Amino acid sequence: MQHLIGGLALGGLAILIGLAWVLGALRRRRERADTLPTYRATGGILYTISQLGCAGVLILGGVAILALMLAGGR
Repeated sequence: MQHLIGGLALGGLAILIGLAWVLGALRRRRERADTLPTYRATGGILYTISQLGCAGVLILGGVAILALMLAGGR
């Protein structure tokens, strides 16, 4: 039972971190007008796309962990 709870916690944490990462990337994109030179110097839209892609992978990994725990748990 503890391995099931641990897996569920890990999957949930991965999803939460991924969602926070998405929100951070979108907030940074919205605030680009305030810090345009810095935004451009750090990669601009390519950096935002990279952040969103990594966050998506993290969220999918969390969902996969949750699915495996729920399918394999008894």
